[in-house]
Amino acid sequence: MRQPLHEGWLLRAVPGPQVPPEVDGRSIPATVPGCVHTDLLAAGLIPDPYLDDNETALAWIGRTDWVYETVFDAPSGDADRVDLVCAGLDTVATVAVNGVEVGQAENMHRGHRFDVAAALRPGANGLTVRFDSPYRYAQAHRDRLGDRPNAYPEPFNFIRKTACNFGWDWGPTLVTAGIWQDIGLHAWSTARLATVRPLVTIADGVGRVEVRVEVERITDEPVTVHATMAGAAAEAVVATGERTAALTVEVYDPALWWPRGYGEQPLHPLAVTLRAADGRKLDAWSRRVGFRTVRLDTGADEHGSAFTLVVNDVPVFVRGANWIPDDAFGNRVTRARLAERFEQAVGANINLLRVWGGGRYESEDFYDLADSLGLLVQQDFLFACAAYPEEEPFRSEVEAEAREQVTRLAAHPSLVLWTGNNENIWGWHDWDWQHRLAGRTWGRGYYLDLLPRVVAELDPTRPYWPGSPWSGSEDIHPNDPAHGTTHIWDVWNTDDYTRYREYVPRFVAEFGYQGPPAYATLRRAISDDPLAPDSPGMAHHQKAIDGDAKLRRGLDAHLPPPADFADWHYFTQLNQARAIQLGVEHFRSHRPVCMGTIVWQLNDCWPVTSWAAVDGDGRRKPLWYALRRAYADRLLTVQPRDGGLALVAVNETGEPWRAPATVTRLTADGEPRAKSAYHLDVPAYGRVELALPADLARPEQARPELLVAEADGDAGRAFWFFAEDRDADWPAARFDATVEQVDGGQRVRVTARTILRDLTLFPDRLDPVAEVDEALVTLLPGESATFTVRAPRPLDPAALTSRPVLRTVN
Repeated sequence: MRQPLHEGWLLRAVPGPQVPPEVDGRSIPATVPGCVHTDLLAAGLIPDPYLDDNETALAWIGRTDWVYETVFDAPSGDADRVDLVCAGLDTVATVAVNGVEVGQAENMHRGHRFDVAAALRPGANGLTVRFDSPYRYAQAHRDRLGDRPNAYPEPFNFIRKTACNFGWDWGPTLVTAGIWQDIGLHAWSTARLATVRPLVTIADGVGRVEVRVEVERITDEPVTVHATMAGAAAEAVVATGERTAALTVEVYDPALWWPRGYGEQPLHPLAVTLRAADGRKLDAWSRRVGFRTVRLDTGADEHGSAFTLVVNDVPVFVRGANWIPDDAFGNRVTRARLAERFEQAVGANINLLRVWGGGRYESEDFYDLADSLGLLVQQDFLFACAAYPEEEPFRSEVEAEAREQVTRLAAHPSLVLWTGNNENIWGWHDWDWQHRLAGRTWGRGYYLDLLPRVVAELDPTRPYWPGSPWSGSEDIHPNDPAHGTTHIWDVWNTDDYTRYREYVPRFVAEFGYQGPPAYATLRRAISDDPLAPDSPGMAHHQKAIDGDAKLRRGLDAHLPPPADFADWHYFTQLNQARAIQLGVEHFRSHRPVCMGTIVWQLNDCWPVTSWAAVDGDGRRKPLWYALRRAYADRLLTVQPRDGGLALVAVNETGEPWRAPATVTRLTADGEPRAKSAYHLDVPAYGRVELALPADLARPEQARPELLVAEADGDAGRAFWFFAEDRDADWPAARFDATVEQVDGGQRVRVTARTILRDLTLFPDRLDPVAEVDEALVTLLPGESATFTVRAPRPLDPAALTSRPVLRTVN
């Protein structure tokens, strides 16, 4: 019998000099699952941490001890054992029942189960969970073990807790505490299912689910494990004195589970039941599983060594995005919110999400949605941008969390890769760690020994890779683009985004470029009047080192000087979109040498200027539309090659792409100067590259000329501009615009009388919930584009078709 304990909780701060008077001595209602910040916010005791610079004034919360208390009725019946089951405690917790300590926890990333039978009494019982300050715990271990280098002046590497709680270059410093996942009682007798670990394989048309079971038992009587799936069944007896069992269910000719874009995602319910010798049902477990194979091809070739994800024996070009926690407060990330974010990922033609190592092991809702949608998932173990101690208690905690999480996620076909860490092996090589560590541990033993052993033991059905980036060998630099995975950050930090073209990597696991969030998001979160790139609220919501200077550097290289904040906002969002589109198209044009790109990043956790395509309020930035185009199944792109230009067609479908195509060199006025016709014949999952003749590749005058490449079908068209916008002879924009009502919104039709460069609508400036279906459209004179704006009320047509809502570079 399971009894949730989610009601009737109260929260109070342990007195201390940092606790403000309005909080000191008060008990307030607490939401469980939840956290201290959201409870204080609901009680009106703190301002919204996401607005203006309120975050700074709330630093005391992470330096305070907190107590959660509730009263519950003891379970009825005569169970042999009653456990308090805590799916997630954040983080340094002491648990007491009726004043009797029943357990402690110091790892947010694993569950805990405490035997509380001896502490219970008939009727009402008191339950208390005290959370000690994460700072005090982490700093004590840092002082004991010696400091370790990390990316930020916070001790996040000395506590098993979400690292970005302590701030990041896109995230707030909001150090949480609380009962952040389910909590409840489990009353049981005889035995229970401690773990169920299905290993799903398929070979020669036979799907096999090998179910590995661990049983916790109170008595020595034999118990039986039953497993059923798709009409097949198996059972095994766990004999007296035994605690494990293995049983195999076989299914003949099952439909394969495929990544999105490659096939369907059939899922099969797997049910496991534990029964006593007399047939009584003791416990049950169920999940949905999918049959597929996955492996990494890392073979050596003339270009270095590959990094290719192979699913069902088909090499998959990864069109990915990095995923961070979708909110600093995990209890606010509901299934509905995840479903919205996944819809946005699929809408941008993304086929893989990498769950980044400074966040969390993602939820069952996350993985269920990924399974259903065919979104592949790469899950990092939770180490990021720091040297981590390998001494106790950390080594034991790391092993316990790894075993729990590998077991928990083994059933999900969407999970295709475990990764040992984010940038830590790279950091040891290049970030002056070795001198500062002076021989102290830094995590190597986790990434190259402990974690691969755990994965090999518990889940040999999917690959493990020691780090991101990682070259595949300690003898090769971990961020060598010719081997394994690479991160490209010189573009954002020091170089223009055209430098992406100097790389032909095997697999790009991180690269990104910043842009501000949507205007409506800024106006909700920042009260600056007027808004300016360097106004106080804007500055607080820019966490990257020299972030505004880097944004300005990018603008200066490509775009005319912004005249006001509206220009700055449009141009910086546009530059972000252009940078990533250029990078993605370049990398895809080198398929199959390069077999994957994972853009940093899909989402944000709060309103901030960042690398995200979807901002902290869930609004799509122009980058999202650029990703949709650059990640399309069929891509047409013009690329520089050997001093000239080439037309490259990339086909990520299972059917050949055969279509006529043209490339035209013309002036900004639309006057053709040269034209060539081609016939594309691109094999399935292949690429064709066609060198362009000199009369196309060499303009008569660079500043007013461009190339347009077009092909029949759904590939859209590609442009090549011979001059940057800051230098180009674009005429002032002239156009005709009409607005008509349609169901649920308005249709805006724009007809160009001059070239219109990257035409974009920003309807959220008129209504915060308004959305538009298209962006970044370049029109030649005489061409038209139609935008559909969805909003709960009609928007003013004049405002909808004029600055600053309707924008074009010229």
